[in-house]
Amino acid sequence: EPFGLLAKIFCLGMASCIPAGLLEAAAELPIALLEPGPIVASALTYLVAVPLAEEGCKYVMLRTTHDNPAFDYTFDGVVYGTMVGLGFATLENTNYLISSDIGDTLHLMIRGFSTGVMHVICGAIVATVLQGMWNSLYFRVIATLGVLCVTITFHGIYNILVNQQGIAADIGYALPVLIGMGTILVRRKQHSSEPEEGM
Repeated sequence: EPFGLLAKIFCLGMASCIPAGLLEAAAELPIALLEPGPIVASALTYLVAVPLAEEGCKYVMLRTTHDNPAFDYTFDGVVYGTMVGLGFATLENTNYLISSDIGDTLHLMIRGFSTGVMHVICGAIVATVLQGMWNSLYFRVIATLGVLCVTITFHGIYNILVNQQGIAADIGYALPVLIGMGTILVRRKQHSSEPEEGM
């Protein structure tokens, strides 16, 4: 893939952190006005506001690739979605490190790595599903709503788990890593089972 395009998408992923952060901050006001209990407030924040803002902003950045002639193969969705996710995770993790207590270095490293994998998975899913549907408005709308529901749900579950204590947080950190590893293994198995050209 063109290096310049990959760098551009990575930077767009980083830039998407800014509107996502603003949207998350804006969502705090209506949630506070509702005066929900702590459990409902956490659910609204981590299951709805945060994943909706972040996945929505990453999606907008991914849309900038659909007219590029380099985006001509299904696997390109994995590549470009990964770059958007890496860009977003890079800036988000940098901000998290700056604002956190650096005493627990291991925890920060685990959280940063796991969050990065989660963003990469979500970006790759969105881009891969939508890669072949840009020219059909009907399928584009249906696919967009469907895939965003999937990634927002996954993102929300991850947020809820990692903001708990003990085994729940450990499961949250492990979840995207295990999914990522499983996807790679399945992809390699499929690739190895494909007949070689000329056979």
